Amino acid sequence: MTLLDHDLDPAAATARVVRALQPLVRAEAKAEAPAAGVDPADLEQSVWVRLLERPAAAGPPADPARWVRDTVRAEARRGRRAARRERPYAGTEPTAALADCPERAAIGAAERRALRSAMARLPGHCPRLLAAMLAPSDPTYREIAGELGMSQGSLGPIRSRCLGCLRRMLAAEVVAPSVRG
Repeated sequence: MTLLDHDLDPAAATARVVRALQPLVRAEAKAEAPAAGVDPADLEQSVWVRLLERPAAAGPPADPARWVRDTVRAEARRGRRAARRERPYAGTEPTAALADCPERAAIGAAERRALRSAMARLPGHCPRLLAAMLAPSDPTYREIAGELGMSQGSLGPIRSRCLGCLRRMLAAEVVAPSVRG
């Protein structure tokens, strides 16, 4: 008997594979993560993504335990390579001068206040996540994930949903400028 029974629908078969492999994936990720310098939850999440990316025609891995070990190690190597390539933002990029004239400075300040106010009204983790991403110190995803107690791999999708919610909120509040003739 394999991890997948052919009489089950694909969702049930996937759930069965996840239940069967979860303890092994978690243990392997915990063991490999410190040496790779990545979060064990991120490593575990990467392994599940690799499993779900397998073509349906390929079926389950022939030797699931070996596949998990190999995949965890491959993802750990990928994490090490990514960590070596990451460089902190130097902050040497020139900033636009908003204080060209008092009107621009006042409008810019009002826009920043409106943005901060809208961000504070966002649901869930969104206010803290966006505030952390807009921090003047320009933290990395790893630093933000540690500060918020979230998985680094979850920050991008959550940020995307938060920004979409913020766009909808601001679109309802702000009237688009009209073309003047």
